[in-house]
Amino acid sequence: MLRAMKQKKTTPTMKDVAREAGVSLGTVSKVMNGIPVGESYRARVEQAAQRLGYLVNNYARGLKTNRTFCVALLLPSLRHPFFAALADEVVACLTRRGYRCILMITNFDPEAEHKCFRMVQQNKADGLIALTYSSDLVVDESLPIVTFDRHFGPAIPCVSSDNYCGGQMAAEKLLELGCRRLLMLHIGADIPGEAHKRSAGFGDYCRRRGADYTPILLQEGDTEQPFYRYLEEHIRDGSADFDGIFCSSDDVLLRIQAFLEQHGVSVPGDVQLIGYDGIPDYATGRYVCSTIVQPVDRMAETAVNILLDGGHAAAGASICLPVKYAWGGTTRS
Repeated sequence: MLRAMKQKKTTPTMKDVAREAGVSLGTVSKVMNGIPVGESYRARVEQAAQRLGYLVNNYARGLKTNRTFCVALLLPSLRHPFFAALADEVVACLTRRGYRCILMITNFDPEAEHKCFRMVQQNKADGLIALTYSSDLVVDESLPIVTFDRHFGPAIPCVSSDNYCGGQMAAEKLLELGCRRLLMLHIGADIPGEAHKRSAGFGDYCRRRGADYTPILLQEGDTEQPFYRYLEEHIRDGSADFDGIFCSSDDVLLRIQAFLEQHGVSVPGDVQLIGYDGIPDYATGRYVCSTIVQPVDRMAETAVNILLDGGHAAAGASICLPVKYAWGGTTRS
């Protein structure tokens, strides 16, 4: 054989990466498995792996560890901007930890939620991050799961924004801006959850301040006609009987704003509106309305870290993250 004939190229191993990076094999293993190490070590390992063309064999990795390195994410829809933003952040967090995401969209179908839970029970994913609405869903406490906004029991972590504080914040801001006749329009699921606390916080703050407010509460799946009927009954010749509205979500607010303006009511000139979620305009990055902003990035990162690090017991049943008010044009600046 001529020496010029090239030998078959071998696939680089973790040992090769360790040698190239000048670190121990254990350090390479930690980086490849998403275990925190010093930033300089992580950078050296990743750069060495890139130079050598090293790729993690997730299949072999899974056989050794009896894990799939997949996490299921269950959401009711991606049509709602908040759900889409949450999915984006969860996927990004899992990717940084070396995990793939199986995205399950249920369209509020209880049977679809049950199928997703069964899939995790059959070890087709290493865990589940879920935002669920099925009223008859029963969760096995041994199942590796973290939920958003809904409590299943003391052993199952629930991550949420501080909905009660957010409701108080909205009431405080509307009163601070001079509103005196308040309206609260809330749509909530028919199961108890953290999101119900938005209306509770708003109402409690108004009562403590002796502020005049009217609540209209609807369940998920109801039409919004009761909102519009009330608005029509209290608008005369472009003048409304109310001057401040808190809506339980930004998308509800946008529909209410359109309705008011169609009836000659100026926003925010005549009526000021505050929503909840913190939805940005994807072209400009600015908030689509004045809103209580949920920390979507921190909610996603917290859920992923609790699930992957096995900190269920240490985390406790409820992890509540702070919210903030942001101006978005539907209140006076």
